[in-house]
Order: sequence, then structure tokens, then C-alpha cells
Amino acid sequence: MKKKYMFGPIIIALVLFAGVVFVPASWLAKLVPAERLKESAISLEPNMFQGTYLQGEMLESSTYIPIYGSSELSRWDPFHPSNYFEVNDAAFTPYLIGKGGTTSIIHDLNFATHAKQLKNKQMVVIVSPQWFVKHGTDEQHFSPNYSSLQAYQLPFNKEVDEQVKRKLMQRLMTYNAVKNDTILNQLYDAYLHDNRSKFNMLSVPAKAYISVLKKKDLYFTLQNDSLPNRHQSDEVQDKTWEELKAQAEAYGEKRTKQSDFYIDDKVYKHKKDRIKGMKGKNKGHSYAESLEYDDFQLMLDILKESDAEPLFVIIPVNGEYYDYTGFPQKGRQDYYNRIKKQINDSGFTYADYSGHEYDSHFLRDTIHIGWKGWAYLDEDMQKFLD
Repeated sequence: MKKKYMFGPIIIALVLFAGVVFVPASWLAKLVPAERLKESAISLEPNMFQGTYLQGEMLESSTYIPIYGSSELSRWDPFHPSNYFEVNDAAFTPYLIGKGGTTSIIHDLNFATHAKQLKNKQMVVIVSPQWFVKHGTDEQHFSPNYSSLQAYQLPFNKEVDEQVKRKLMQRLMTYNAVKNDTILNQLYDAYLHDNRSKFNMLSVPAKAYISVLKKKDLYFTLQNDSLPNRHQSDEVQDKTWEELKAQAEAYGEKRTKQSDFYIDDKVYKHKKDRIKGMKGKNKGHSYAESLEYDDFQLMLDILKESDAEPLFVIIPVNGEYYDYTGFPQKGRQDYYNRIKKQINDSGFTYADYSGHEYDSHFLRDTIHIGWKGWAYLDEDMQKFLD
């Protein structure tokens, strides 16, 4: 009897696999719960960033204002835009896109994928100075954050300027995550060298894989994930902007009594030894020269061509801590000047917080905006969106 049914599990597995692969994506989309989009606005779920379905739905809705950034988005407190605008019954809902290691190149690919949906879309893009190290985003930060689905779709994208698309593909090919994907790497190579026959041949398995990845994205979307632990706080309700900033100052002060450099006590306690060991270690460093500027320019080019309406947010560093490490002020100021010029030259607007390096409780640690910094951003977002 055992031999008679030994192939049963294999057959069942094959049937289930066939169901996953061949079920129409349109069927799956109809099964997505109505509340899933709203839930995903604060989920900071990496699978959502690397997919396309939920972001596509969000961009089609006038309800949501996307905030693109990196690790600062998870620094939750009452002044965080997602909480502030929720409890103050704003006409829009912030939609968070980004996590630690999400830098310009990751956003480039994402914006390229959704270029058609970006027309007249207002958004916020938070730019962090620590992205702008000399060699740009490294493999350690790129690989876990980039989207295979978006990367495979890029050569077939008709919405992005041809030269921008080629530059983006060439940049992506410098990373092992793309180099080691044989089909993707060869697909890019054929495209860039105008080898039409090779490209057409590789397009068959590439498009089949895109179909699989799209369904994977939808299956993820169907999952009933538990909501993140981001408690709503109404203590920031019905405040003037000056009251909100004063409240944020007091809030931060209570949480930095046991630390140096106005760093959150919990963060400082965890990293105290490392922080003490950083004294004078960053002499001669600078954010003035970096491959990241080229990646950032690609972002600007894609957004401009798409007729998007971004508000860029220029985050400062913790001035006292950076001085402590020996990081020269010139190496910071040159970065601020260069990034502002790039944004200006592209015709976009920005909220410039570079003058807040020494503003207590503007940041919650050495690099992440929080508390009073969020209060400033809430005000600038509201003005931008009015």
C-alpha cells in the first residue's frame, strides 16, 4: 500500500505548483482584501517595496502621498508623519516606502517601474547624507533591497528615456545580484549591445519569469499579515506648528537624559561603547564625492520625465557627534551644497534641514530624523500639499 501511494505527495505538489503558475493574475487581484492597501501604508514590508501591485494601487489613488526614504521611516514616535496626519484627520494618508539600505539606485528602479503612474503625483523623498559615501551603495545594502521583478521589467519599459534606461541598466550590472543572475545579466548585455536576436531569445524566459514574480507579489499581497507595532498617539492633535515643535523638543529631552549628543537613551545604551570608540575616527572624511550623485541624478531624471511632483527632504547629520568623530564640516557642507544644486537644476523643490545640525532633538540619534525633525517635516508636507 505504501508503494501504491508513494507518488501521491509528489503529484499533489505538482498540481499545486501548476495552480500557482497558471492561475490568472487577474483572478488573484480580485481576491486582495479591500483593507490591504490601507494596512500596507505603514507596514514597511520589504516584499511590498520589491513588488509592484500595492505600489501601483497606491499611486492610482488620490488618498495616498508616498514618502520614499530609508531606515528613518521606521523611527516611529507621535510626530512621525504617519501618526501626525492620521490623528489630525488629514485629507491624505502618508504611504511609507523604504527601509535600511534603500538608497538612490533602489528608488531609481522603483520609479522607473512606475513611471507611467507618477504623472502629477505629489510625493516626499527623504535624502540621507550617509548614502553619499565615496563608492556609493555597496553590495551588502543593494542585494537585499533590490527587486528582481522590477529589474526584469526594465528592458521592456517604454516609459523611461532611452539613455536614462541604459545608464540605469549599466549601473545595475555592477552588482553581483545582477551579475549572478544569468538570464537577467545576459538580457541587459544584449539590450545594451543592440543584439536584437539574442535579446528576443532571452525575452521568452525573462517574460515567463516576470509572470511568476508578479504572481508571487500577488500571493504575498493576499497574506493576512499582522499589523506592525505602531501605536497611534493623539497627543499631537490640534497643535499649532510652534506648539508641536515645542512639544517635540520636550518629548526628545525626556528621552535623552542619559546620553551624549542628544541621542535617544535606548540607542545610546546599546551603542555606547561603539560611540565612544569613534572619537576622531572620521578625520578627512567627506560626502562631497560619491557615485551616489550619479544614482541620484538618475532619480531626478526619471521623476522629471514622468512629470512627478516631489518634495525632497535634505536631512542633516548630528553636528556634535560628527565633530566628535572628526568628520570635517566642509565635507558635510560640500554635500549639502551639491545635493541642493542637483535638485535645483532639475527644477524641483526641497525642504532644507542642513541648518539643523546642532538643533537639539531634531534627530533622534546620529543620522535619523525624529521628534522635532518630524514636526518640521509635518509642517513642510502640509504646506507642500495645500
